[in-house]
Amino acid sequence: MEWSEKKEDSASASASSSWVGEGLGGYNNENVKRARLNSTLSALLDDPILADVPKKPSLSDVDTLISFELGSAMRISILKLDSTSFDVVVMNSDTVKDLKLAIIKKVNQMEQSQMGHRQISWKHVWANYCLLYHNEKLLDESVALQEFGIRNNSQVQFVPFIAARQHQKHRRRKKHRFFHGLNKLS
Repeated sequence: MEWSEKKEDSASASASSSWVGEGLGGYNNENVKRARLNSTLSALLDDPILADVPKKPSLSDVDTLISFELGSAMRISILKLDSTSFDVVVMNSDTVKDLKLAIIKKVNQMEQSQMGHRQISWKHVWANYCLLYHNEKLLDESVALQEFGIRNNSQVQFVPFIAARQHQKHRRRKKHRFFHGLNKLS
């Protein structure tokens, strides 16, 4: 009896080891790894502590947030015209242009999550509105934010802005005359 019990035990052990081997082989599969990584990442992103991380973060987003935690980046609150605000995180050495790019990225993410795909004409926005900090318009895109006195937890607001006539160079469209050259020949 003992010998047959040992034989059955060894048969079940080899069957279970082959199942474990298949399970490990399945774990090494790229799709399974990717699914586990995505589920772990989504569980982490649902944590309230990580609420400032976007749903589909890029490497630069994560790098900027790490820099913010280390003190080499700053969070700026952007006050919209409807008195609502949102926050963007930029590096301490960034310029006005970098702030505008961060605003564009953040607004596009918010619009995508709330309303689906929607296109905003940022050329129109920046032509008619500008950013204002302590009654100083941030018009020169190459100037560093710190030169305006912008620090961590500063509030910048959108204000209507009409460029001076000298900055707006509207060229008159040339009239294309198809028969213009033909009249000279006759």
